[in-house]
Amino acid sequence: MAEPEPADELDRDELATWSAFATLLEWVPAALDAQLKRDSGIGHFDFGILFALSRAEDHTLRMSDLAGYANSTLSRLSRAVDRHEREGWVRRAPDPADGRITLATLTSRGREFVRAATPGHVQLVRRLVFDSLTRAQSQQLNVISRRITGAVRSEGGWQPPR
Repeated sequence: MAEPEPADELDRDELATWSAFATLLEWVPAALDAQLKRDSGIGHFDFGILFALSRAEDHTLRMSDLAGYANSTLSRLSRAVDRHEREGWVRRAPDPADGRITLATLTSRGREFVRAATPGHVQLVRRLVFDSLTRAQSQQLNVISRRITGAVRSEGGWQPPR
């Protein structure tokens, strides 16, 4: 009879799953970054900020909400938005309803940039993720990913508007 694994070690199946998942966590972001930097001159973090704004109502989000979506501190997000403002892609302004809140808005130039950067990104995401899975597996990946992110944080992550 095989002895159970110690509580502070992963069993054989857990280790196999974890090593596959950990490799995915390293390789996919690196591939996304490389493609975006090569084709558009920005990394995945910056693209994610611009993309979230492009999908938001009126292309505008509170900086605090955007930081949550980007898994970023406000300080890191602010430095990124500074760069995007210099490019003319984003503008910041106080919320007219509450001046303590800063809103980030994607400009028309920013929307053009996102439109130009998106096709190459989508093509890579499809090749890396969706072409490797059946429709049922893709749906399972969605459920599994949301369960794991829910275990990390209760507020969940960015979701496209319905």
